[in-house]
Amino acid sequence: MNANKGKAVIIGGGIMGLASAYYLIKSGWKITLIDKDDLRDNCSHGNAGMIVPSHFIPLAAPGMVSKGIKWMFNSRSPFYVKPSLDFALISWGLKFLKSATQANVEKAAPFLRDYHLLSKQLYEDLSKEEGFDFGLEKKGILMLYKTAKAGEEEIHVGKDAQKLGLDVEMLSKEQVQEREPGVKLDVMGAVHYHCDAHLYPHALISQLVKFVESNGGEILTNTEVTGYEIQAGEIKAVNTASGTVSGDLVIMTGGSWLPQLSKLAGLSIPVMPGKGYSFMEPNSAHPIKHPALLIEARVAVTPMNGQVRFGGTMELAALNDKINMNRVEGIVNSIPQYYPELPVEVPAKENIWYGFRPCSPDGLPYLGYSKKLRNLIVAGGHGMMGISLGPATGKLVAELANRAALSADIKLYDPERYQ
Repeated sequence: MNANKGKAVIIGGGIMGLASAYYLIKSGWKITLIDKDDLRDNCSHGNAGMIVPSHFIPLAAPGMVSKGIKWMFNSRSPFYVKPSLDFALISWGLKFLKSATQANVEKAAPFLRDYHLLSKQLYEDLSKEEGFDFGLEKKGILMLYKTAKAGEEEIHVGKDAQKLGLDVEMLSKEQVQEREPGVKLDVMGAVHYHCDAHLYPHALISQLVKFVESNGGEILTNTEVTGYEIQAGEIKAVNTASGTVSGDLVIMTGGSWLPQLSKLAGLSIPVMPGKGYSFMEPNSAHPIKHPALLIEARVAVTPMNGQVRFGGTMELAALNDKINMNRVEGIVNSIPQYYPELPVEVPAKENIWYGFRPCSPDGLPYLGYSKKLRNLIVAGGHGMMGISLGPATGKLVAELANRAALSADIKLYDPERYQ
């Protein structure tokens, strides 16, 4: 640990907040982390645990507009926008439409690739540290497809990935079945992203919390931010329902609550919560070896901690605590289409996890200093890529805090680009 640099106040206890705390503590900062919940069930816990350099195409891509319109009319579809006259949703949607161009996709690709690759290397480094064992496995991810149309699209993306220098292999039906000897597959083929990896999110989050607490960090749970004390272009203190927390630097993460947190500081940072669901099943009778994305169904399959996690759907709507069983049934019904021997039933409601992915309109994260509040760093809007980009975000936050050279180029991620 380095000498004390000052005190940082971190708002949000998901992967972005905890990774920022980790790297700030390592570089000599004292930290106080504030979260409105108890850190036991945020979006970083129940996700697919995938580390995905393969995801160099942002959510705001041309094909998503037409697919989104088609899927909107199917209650079990992978993507759903709940019809609403909510101004925030309409405004977000218009920005999404404007961003969903091939030019923006091509501009973003090398930046996202580098961001993910940095994070993957940092995960490898972290996994070797004492106190960290979060099931990191570098088996890659299989993009499983059933139709010729989906296969053509995936192979095209795979070739683009190869041009970006990523380790990608196209597999026939027979070749992909050889990779998965324990379970029968019903697919036309797959694209194997050897550059990807996966981990067990619950262990990672728990171990980061323990590191922070064991190294002098203060964690305030069940503590809601109510405002900020701002003087001369700086945040002097963060006001909460339980009291005031002062610091030299403020890191605003907050996941899908980022718009509300930023509005309290006079900023406009658009994020829509994309609700996703997941559940766990035993991985014994027909064991799955590799994580996979079921392309047509948009379902993620990840073996972890002796089980397998199935997750999916992107339901854009206001924050709510309702479990839409139609969406869960859509996930369950898709599994035997790819794994015909897997006996997966619709889980009981109490066994279904849900969380909100913080989606920016252009599919790119927010990361950097505020221009309006010079001691505020924003780190959010990572959508479905939160776990994948967590360590890189934390390291970049610490580098920003220390005014050091950055490990990746963040110029596309200006947190005030929609002001």
